[in-house]
Amino acid sequence: MSAVPTLGGTPVLVLKEGSQRSKGREALHSNIAAAVAVSEVIKTTLGPKGLDKMLVDSLGEVTVTNDGATILKNMDVQHPAAKLLVQISKTQDDEVGDGTKSTVVLAGELLRRAEELIDKKIHPTVIVSGYRKAEETALNVINQLAKPISLDDKETLKKIAITSMNSKSVSDAKDHLANIAVDAVLHIVEKRGERNYADVDLIQIIKKQGGGAKDTQLVMGVVVDKEVVHAGMPKRVEKAKIALLDSPLEIEKTEIDAEIRITNPDQMKAFIDQETNILRDMVEKLAAVGANVVICQKGIDDVAQHFLAKHKILAVRRVKQSDMEKLSRATGARIVTTIEDLTAEDLGYAELVEERRVANEKMLFVEGCKNPRSVSVLIRAGLERSADEIERSLHDALKAVATAVMDARILPGAGATHVEIAKAVREYAAKVGGREQLAVESFADAIEIIPKALAENAGLDPINVITELRAIHSKNGKYFGVDLTTGKPIDALANGIIEPATLSIQAVRSAVEAASAIIRIDDMVAAAKSTSAGKGKSESKSESSEESKD
Repeated sequence: MSAVPTLGGTPVLVLKEGSQRSKGREALHSNIAAAVAVSEVIKTTLGPKGLDKMLVDSLGEVTVTNDGATILKNMDVQHPAAKLLVQISKTQDDEVGDGTKSTVVLAGELLRRAEELIDKKIHPTVIVSGYRKAEETALNVINQLAKPISLDDKETLKKIAITSMNSKSVSDAKDHLANIAVDAVLHIVEKRGERNYADVDLIQIIKKQGGGAKDTQLVMGVVVDKEVVHAGMPKRVEKAKIALLDSPLEIEKTEIDAEIRITNPDQMKAFIDQETNILRDMVEKLAAVGANVVICQKGIDDVAQHFLAKHKILAVRRVKQSDMEKLSRATGARIVTTIEDLTAEDLGYAELVEERRVANEKMLFVEGCKNPRSVSVLIRAGLERSADEIERSLHDALKAVATAVMDARILPGAGATHVEIAKAVREYAAKVGGREQLAVESFADAIEIIPKALAENAGLDPINVITELRAIHSKNGKYFGVDLTTGKPIDALANGIIEPATLSIQAVRSAVEAASAIIRIDDMVAAAKSTSAGKGKSESKSESSEESKD
């Protein structure tokens, strides 16, 4: 807490009572310590030999994972500087889908090195300037090191998917999942000008307990977790014309209370017959426009089900809105709010709509859709937690493959890129004058934290590993990284340990940006916590009026 400022010896109250303020070196060390603490948590999960974290939320829900983005999202970080690292991990996850751990670990190491320079009386602005210059050199190295790939090179794309899943707990099924990831991405790729574009949001992911990870399958269409509503309906429809309804196929109750007096049984029968006629007309309308599959977001009355079955129309009800939107995009159908407005042009098309049994439950498969870029992945696992981890692994693999397809360039993994960057940055540092040279050299030392952490997590001696890698890179072995089994240098590119170039570019940019932002903070003010939380308006007003009277 800093001293209260004074004017002519009179104290001046600037901040609300109870506010916390730290400035100068105290604020800087506090921020760096918080950010480094977060990066240290993540560091032990890095690489194929990284360990898992067990996270327990406020409700007692347990998550066991190795995924960096998931760990940081569930950690409930409170310190504002540490939150910056959580934000850059989210950015990395959104942009590339992988590399979140490398980004956070690199940012933490940059901050740790910066703290050492600050203790040597080097100004934060000089450090930031040196880091920016080193970043530019690093990005140039990445662009020179990157190798082009072709969209037809499925084997290389598969290796990218496997590399992204190497650190996850799905290693026994990673070949199978990698094939699914590559096939799914290649089905959604479209040409935009000179570049390929792949939106992984088009890929629907569904989890179903039962079976194992190797039972996970790719479906060329949409999967709906609902069953056909009536036993008399067809369970398989080829050349399906699909109606998507946002209105119920039932008699809706009126909002107005009404009382009807019935004097004889014929009147009661007339009411029931009228309801039946209304429902029959609804179904007749659907049949008239040519629909043979009806997917309804609301309910379907038992009587309506009977008439739909008579017309050999397959129907499902209470489908989620998100699934309705996916079906609309896949089949070309318009979601209709009133049946009276339905026309033949509103119907969608699919080669096959079929109910299938999956893990003792029935699901609807819509395949051969009008839009070929609609695909689904049905994840199978014995436990819910296993299914969640497979989903996280598959998400990373899909994003990594999609990024590689769009960027069409790859880099060697296993720490090879980072050692090559460190070598180039050290050479550049010799040309930089003044104190900035120390910051540039610190960047080179910091970026080697990735191969060091990979080695350390594998039970190897990081000093021996980094020494051997530096030696081989000095002899033009620019693609050599660390073999985590033997501890010896290995040609990562030749051995299929590869990753998209965009992953490393985004990781370096985000890490430098976060580190620079934290280094430049010299004053931190935390507002006093509100004491009126939970009080009603009248209570707060009465308190304020009493204070004004006093």
